[in-house]
Amino acid sequence: MDLIKSRLKFFIIVIILISAGLIFRLFQKQILERDYYVALAKKQYTVTKEILPQRGKIFISDYQGHESEVVAINLHFYDLLIVPKNVSDPKVTARKLANLCGMTEKEIYNQINNDKPYIPPLKKKLSAETAQKIEELGLDGVMLLPNVWRYYPEKQLASHVLGFVDAEGQGRYGVEGYYNQELKGKSSEMDVNKEDLSYLDYASQPGGVYNGSDIYLTIDRNIQFVVEQKLKEAVEKNQAESGSIIISDPKTGKIYAMAAWPNFDPNTFYNQKGVDIFNNSNIAYSYEPGSVFKVFGMAAGLDLAKITPETEQVFGSTIKIGPETIHTSTNRAYGRETMTEILKHSDNVGMVWVAQQLGIDSFYKYIKDFGFGAKSQIDLDTEAKGSVLDIGDWRPITLATNSFGQGIAVTPIQLISAVSAIANGGDLLQPYVVNKIVEINGQTIEKEPRVIRKVMKKESAAQLTDMMVSVVDKGYSNEASVEGYPVAGKTGTAQIPNPDKKGYIEGANIGSFVGFAPAHNPKFTILVKIDKPKNVQWAEDSAAPVFKQMTEWLVNYFQIPKER
Repeated sequence: MDLIKSRLKFFIIVIILISAGLIFRLFQKQILERDYYVALAKKQYTVTKEILPQRGKIFISDYQGHESEVVAINLHFYDLLIVPKNVSDPKVTARKLANLCGMTEKEIYNQINNDKPYIPPLKKKLSAETAQKIEELGLDGVMLLPNVWRYYPEKQLASHVLGFVDAEGQGRYGVEGYYNQELKGKSSEMDVNKEDLSYLDYASQPGGVYNGSDIYLTIDRNIQFVVEQKLKEAVEKNQAESGSIIISDPKTGKIYAMAAWPNFDPNTFYNQKGVDIFNNSNIAYSYEPGSVFKVFGMAAGLDLAKITPETEQVFGSTIKIGPETIHTSTNRAYGRETMTEILKHSDNVGMVWVAQQLGIDSFYKYIKDFGFGAKSQIDLDTEAKGSVLDIGDWRPITLATNSFGQGIAVTPIQLISAVSAIANGGDLLQPYVVNKIVEINGQTIEKEPRVIRKVMKKESAAQLTDMMVSVVDKGYSNEASVEGYPVAGKTGTAQIPNPDKKGYIEGANIGSFVGFAPAHNPKFTILVKIDKPKNVQWAEDSAAPVFKQMTEWLVNYFQIPKER
């Protein structure tokens, strides 16, 4: 009897211990480890999705002050995501989705008839209308995730200024790249389940999501359109490889237009074979400018009172610099010339003499002050700084060749900024393409003109302007003259360095023209560059006519009265 009682007590104790263990285990699972199992269960029907804020829009306007037009905007689409293990009836699900997805029942069924916890999105870029219809089906395991695609309604227009947004949502090149942080705003993450899928309002999502700022460009839509048209025509007419044009306001640094050909459609950037086309040749690539650079040696000479426009010297067809011989471009001796005539004739030998009056230190100081060898600080992504030898590496031959724009490399934006400094009386201004930024809270950040430095006296700039007007009226730059308006400018036909060896590419050149008008109260500065034209030799036949066409168009567009 005692043995039976002992066994009964033991059995009861075991039962109590087992019950206590079960109760403790339930307490542990339901109370202590609740969050873990809730999260585990949640993963069966939710997906962690980064909730992106609205990327800011980009606007373009025109000189007449018409309402701004959007050139970069966001379009909303949806990705169809299916968790196969949560699909109750794959056949029914496949049948109901087929027509809406533009897929066959078999294609859908083959992908979802399994127990996988995840498969890639079944369909991307579904419209809001289609997404709504799918949502109304109430299918188990079916989710719709919102996505935003950047859209450029003007397609190629100003593509090198705009850049694009890549598949990861990051701005690349141009304004999209430079102002990526301002445009994209601030994002967060949240779990998206079947109940969260109806048209997310990105602007009001919790968790610190802030929409990006809107950006308004200085680019004038009408000028940009005409510039791109004229540039394309010029490249094709001259059988050139490429070309570029910049038009700016010399008194503020605003960029009215900036174009490079060939260009691209940022909506389909992924179709391009290489990335080179995305680089804006106006800022990303440098070149030896040739004779347009002569104006800066003259600027230094006038500013230091080493010369006047009427200073005269006699020059031959060549000049010896050590073992090297420098020729005039035509191998002609111009004889007695004033400084103005050196520019009119684009006389290399005469410019070497001017540079020698300055000396290496003074010449170097002025070209650095004009901004060469440093970034212009324009608000565009991927800007290069060009190439100016360190002063310790300069030799007499360096001074000589730099005086007529060979052996030095500049970007078009540097060149037009430097010439604009002559046009406005001596101030080097920071160029810019963004007029204002409007933040999500309505605060507006206006861009103000910024003087980087004073590079020459106003009187010297006025003298040089008159010399450049004479160059257009009576010199090799005559193809750029416009009836009724004084135009200041200079051509340049530059050789192209051979990348594989010393010297230059035989038979290849870059023709450029830079100038401003009306000369004594300029409204605009224009730079035209035509790369490797095949059917013309000199810039006065390739770049200068395009400058003339744009100047004639602009004086009418800005309604500038004739002065002559």
